[in-house]
Amino acid sequence: MSRLLVTGGAGFIGANFVHYWLRQYPEDYVVVVDALTYAGNLASLASLAGNSRYTFVKGDINDQSLIEKLLRENSLDTIVNFAAESHVDRSISGPDVFINTNIIGTHSLLKAARQIWLDEKTVTQHRFHHVSTDEVYGALGPSDPAFSEKHQYAPNSPYSASKAASDHLVRAYLHTFGLQVTTSNCSNNYGPYHFPEKLIPLIITNILNGDELPVYGDGLQIRDWLYVDDHARGIEKVITHGKVGETYNIGGNNEITNIDIVNRLCAEVDKRLSASEELRARYPFAPVVGGKDSRSLIRYVDDRRGHDRRYAIDPEKANSELGYEPHETFETGISKTLDWFLNNPQWWEPLRAPLKLAA
Repeated sequence: MSRLLVTGGAGFIGANFVHYWLRQYPEDYVVVVDALTYAGNLASLASLAGNSRYTFVKGDINDQSLIEKLLRENSLDTIVNFAAESHVDRSISGPDVFINTNIIGTHSLLKAARQIWLDEKTVTQHRFHHVSTDEVYGALGPSDPAFSEKHQYAPNSPYSASKAASDHLVRAYLHTFGLQVTTSNCSNNYGPYHFPEKLIPLIITNILNGDELPVYGDGLQIRDWLYVDDHARGIEKVITHGKVGETYNIGGNNEITNIDIVNRLCAEVDKRLSASEELRARYPFAPVVGGKDSRSLIRYVDDRRGHDRRYAIDPEKANSELGYEPHETFETGISKTLDWFLNNPQWWEPLRAPLKLAA
């Protein structure tokens, strides 16, 4: 049995990981700490209320004394660090919070882990797993091979630069102090509980509300898409079978342009609403209810500054060493995602009001 501290566990990927882990390991104990900033949502963990194997603590990862207290008093042996500011647009308009959370916050976690696990020796075995992103590697050309773990870091935004710095700090705490660390770099995630400022949930919820679908530039930016439960499965394999000190890339083997994503979602939403009187009544502002194609909502807007053209992950190392493979194709994953958003408006509707971002 393991006893985990999951930081950022009320965010999109963190919450899905907590649900996944407790399904797989119902005897483990999970403490979630989250500052509940704009992207943290306790509603994503509501179904765990009353579970004796789960505890939520509202707190900031920069509060080193709090993290030390949680590690010590709960005899926690594993940290899975999801806590991060992650939206590139926000890092362009306000980079300071990205430095504070992604770099200084990660360092606070590392210092707390060192104090409790190495200095006080509260547990015999420990693991600090750091969740990072493919964006630390920069951008790829159209014919470049996908990012491997040996790819040179070349971050192009304040967000990716802050994540790159945190990756280096994690590595340094292994080689300098002996902290038992692993790191995973993932491609673009999608799935349930996805905050609706990101591409896929933004497009789905805008269609359902009859709002414009803003697309950056020509929409031909390419991303590798990873269903969030496949990401959780990959992290599980790294934690349980990964070698200390190693980095593993976790991808979905789904390279798709942004505009193709938008067009697919338009077609799928229209198809589902056309077949369901109940859904048409629930979403009366969706274009198909008025006899229109949702693609009529697409609007091309000025491209984002420094917009990376292509990301793609090569998961061969995780596949060969850990047996990792994504279970979902993009078609099956997007179908599950769309069904979840169609059936859970009570979760996402309160989050949409302040969002005015492009895809």
